[in-house]
Amino acid sequence: MTQYNQTLKLTEKLELRKMLNREEDHLNAIVTINAGAGGTESQDWAEMLMRMYLRWGERNSYKSKVLDIQEGEGAGIKSASIEFEGDNAYGYLKGENGVHRLVRLSPFDANHKRHTSFASVYAYPIVDENIQIEINPADLSWDTFRSSGPGGQNVNKVESAVRVKHAPSGIIVECQETRSQNQNREKALTMLKSQLYEQELRKKREKIEAIESSKKKIEWGSQIRSYVFHPYKMVKDLRTGVETSNVQDVMDGNIDDFIKAYLIEFA
Repeated sequence: MTQYNQTLKLTEKLELRKMLNREEDHLNAIVTINAGAGGTESQDWAEMLMRMYLRWGERNSYKSKVLDIQEGEGAGIKSASIEFEGDNAYGYLKGENGVHRLVRLSPFDANHKRHTSFASVYAYPIVDENIQIEINPADLSWDTFRSSGPGGQNVNKVESAVRVKHAPSGIIVECQETRSQNQNREKALTMLKSQLYEQELRKKREKIEAIESSKKKIEWGSQIRSYVFHPYKMVKDLRTGVETSNVQDVMDGNIDDFIKAYLIEFA
């Protein structure tokens, strides 16, 4: 890479960082992925997205770890939660919220027909010590269960994984990060507080967007990006219009162009 290209790349990174000026942008992030309807096909797509985000974290020097994973029936995953630790993690990942659509020739179809699959992605900031979120213990209901990860010694023989439901919001959080039930309870509470914090941030943003009606509106949870493997190769962001034919590069974690375009248009 020439010195000019290196300077240009550094300048672009600085410009992106300047866009991350909201108080929550600098925080670490948790990304949850949930398979849509469609059984094995959608569960496989959810696992592909999990790999994509983990590779993105590696490429950008973020420390990442899987906090919870629910294995699919036969292949893929039903859901997963990944923590990203590093500067401006939430700021960069916040634009990934929404439904991600895959079109491909299914490896699970004996006739090798084309299938469309969906998975949802939800990114939220991890609250730190400076952010106070009050939770009434009476509003919480706890369950324990055995970890459901891959076999071997890593799977607990006791019920160390935890699930907590927050009655007022209806939010349910699961955590099976460690073999310690107490540590998993603490992490689950942090995840719950983070989701409640993000919920408040979203309410504030919705009020602002309602006032600034001239801006393009993005419906929460709507389809944001299409990944087409067949009959042609293309990944296209439906909000910004950014697209690429290098599908494999995107699935290997290179989603920076999509992130950049989102920040330029909506940050």
